[in-house]
Amino acid sequence: MENTTDDYKIQSFDLDTQMLLKTALKDPSSVNLVKVSNIIVDQSLKDQVFSKEAGRICYTIVQAEAKQSNGSVFRRNMLNRLQQEFKNREEMRGRSLQEWVCYVTFICNVFDYLKVNNMPMVALVHPVYDCLVRLAQPDALMKEEEVDCLVLQLHRIGEQLEKVNSPRMDELFFLLRDGFLLQEGLSSMARLLLLEILEFRAGGWLLSGTAHKYYYSEIAD
Repeated sequence: MENTTDDYKIQSFDLDTQMLLKTALKDPSSVNLVKVSNIIVDQSLKDQVFSKEAGRICYTIVQAEAKQSNGSVFRRNMLNRLQQEFKNREEMRGRSLQEWVCYVTFICNVFDYLKVNNMPMVALVHPVYDCLVRLAQPDALMKEEEVDCLVLQLHRIGEQLEKVNSPRMDELFFLLRDGFLLQEGLSSMARLLLLEILEFRAGGWLLSGTAHKYYYSEIAD
């Protein structure tokens, strides 16, 4: 996997941290991987652009560590941190919607990239579903940032998630359908996004060219 470290969106860090991350990507056994995983989680919770890239960084470090020493210090600590933040998710959402949206983006990104024997990590399946189900609750559907986050994640990992647990995907889409049909006070953008994701799944996680044109010209307008 040939990637320059510039591809990993680490320019927002100070120079020492950039050096630490660049080293971790190539020679993980020479750095403190607990510190590295904490830096990545902390940054993901406050930087939305980084939270979309961080899964790839985690994947590269996990692969490098496994190859170099057959170790899993980085992955273990990363999952522990995700679990801690997950336990406090309601508090986080109450404190900062941006931090909550960043967290969901990050955990979905990690789910997308980190695989065990080419399969998604079982430990992440229910937490990811729980986050997405939270975004489908009536109070969250009233907030465009949360609807936007939900739809983006489903575009990215919906199909993979459904393969590992289809009953939970059904449960999630019942909520989305009810929200779309029954909930009053939704913004027109939230309605459009919900309709689009309902069609996307109904079409086997694909959008026809016509539908794509319809939704995305509306969004661009």
